[in-house]
Amino acid sequence: MTLGPSQAEPSERDDRELVPAIARGDRAALVALYERHAGTVLSHLVLLTGDHGFSEEILQDTMLAVWRGAGRFRGESSVRSWIIAIARRQCRDRQRRRSPGLVAQEALTDRPATEPGPEERALDRVSAQAVMDRIKDLAPHHREVLGLVFGTGLSLAETAEVLEIPVGTVKSRLSAARAALIRSIPERGRTS
Repeated sequence: MTLGPSQAEPSERDDRELVPAIARGDRAALVALYERHAGTVLSHLVLLTGDHGFSEEILQDTMLAVWRGAGRFRGESSVRSWIIAIARRQCRDRQRRRSPGLVAQEALTDRPATEPGPEERALDRVSAQAVMDRIKDLAPHHREVLGLVFGTGLSLAETAEVLEIPVGTVKSRLSAARAALIRSIPERGRTS
């Protein structure tokens, strides 16, 4: 017996089918959406905040916002990028309340890497943990763009949409983030 679209298990349903179901109050659809995207969203939030517990709180706020706002989803973006955009706003709002004195550092966005190839050479010489430690030291906007493009797998256009900036700025930030990361890796690949 084959189930029709309305009878399909939530785990088998497409994201774009789950959102309207959530808008109608279908808790199983919310659970399915959470199971699909929570890991990716949480990873991105941890990258932004550096605090796993705080990121879990923001994830819960995000899913509550998805539950409440599912009826307003217009389908102009992927469901994943929509959820990440909500998470990003939740994170920004929570961080403002948590520490209002923080100022974003935009120092390296106008200094993209000019030499080809050092990324590959340097990254070949260090462990993944050393790279993660150095990513944590990058400016928040650099960590975020790296996380969105490489961590969540969003395209440059989707990343631009989530960050509410032009695609060219995403490219510039990505280039600057990579250059800053390479500069922070020791020349001989030591992971001190």
